Amino acid sequence: MFFGRRKSKMITPGKALPGRDRPAFTVPAQHAVFGTPIRPPFPDGLRTAVFALGCFWGAERLFWRTDGVYTTAAGYAGGFTPNPTYKEVCSGRTGHAEAVLAVFDPAKVSYEDLLTIFFEAHDPTQGMRQGNDAGTQYRSAVYYADDDQRRAAEATRDAYDHALRHANFRPITTEIAPAGPFYYAEDYHQQYLHKVPGGYCGLAGTGVACSVGAVTQPETDDALRPVPSSDAEWRERLSPEQYAVLRKAGTEPPFSGEYVDADEDGLYRCAACSNALFDGRAKFHSGTGWPSFTEAVSPDAVELVED
Repeated sequence: MFFGRRKSKMITPGKALPGRDRPAFTVPAQHAVFGTPIRPPFPDGLRTAVFALGCFWGAERLFWRTDGVYTTAAGYAGGFTPNPTYKEVCSGRTGHAEAVLAVFDPAKVSYEDLLTIFFEAHDPTQGMRQGNDAGTQYRSAVYYADDDQRRAAEATRDAYDHALRHANFRPITTEIAPAGPFYYAEDYHQQYLHKVPGGYCGLAGTGVACSVGAVTQPETDDALRPVPSSDAEWRERLSPEQYAVLRKAGTEPPFSGEYVDADEDGLYRCAACSNALFDGRAKFHSGTGWPSFTEAVSPDAVELVED
């Protein structure tokens, strides 16, 4: 589900909508399924977790059906606009993701268990989309409450990334960031699939099992090559044009490259070390004369430098 234009590039804080000091609507007090409060304070001993995995309708049901979860809520997280509305979030101008708050009893279900459920329930390699739902609000994200949650999220991501790559999936693009404010969504969205049992869900996993902590050694990419240590080695490995671009910050003439009009799926790799940079499925025709992509294969794959 989406409203308006699809946005695949994150808005900057300076260009985000201003929002408001208080919610533009009334948030229900109780969970429609459990009858428990969906807003704090919560009973002592309970913990909170915030996940984004596409459309929050199906995502919220996933967690309220999990044993040990006390309450859930649909909302918006990870962005810049205070107290946004659904329409504003779907405009791509708030920076928020559709997210789910899960309040759980750690004596009955661990945070690591919730992470496994989260990763297996969607495809965390799709960047600013989830299935047919495209836009920054549908990105995959974990918003952690403390360092313990951060470490658990990073370890689980790394283990699952290893498993996915061996199953020929792209690298994981899941955002892992501190949990800022969680803004509750409108009453209409809370426990939506309880109110509308046949409604749209949108969840679709990869079919690859997520085994927390299964990977203890760093993953290696068989396509990677050692980086040359001397200028002579660079010149031996690269063509003259590649050398000018990679070592001298040059630019190939527009419309001259062999991949300008290529539409095939596959990874675009660095000519020097073969590190994966872009996925062919994120390529678009910009008219500039150089291959253009909506996003890199992962946030740390490339460094953006202002020209």
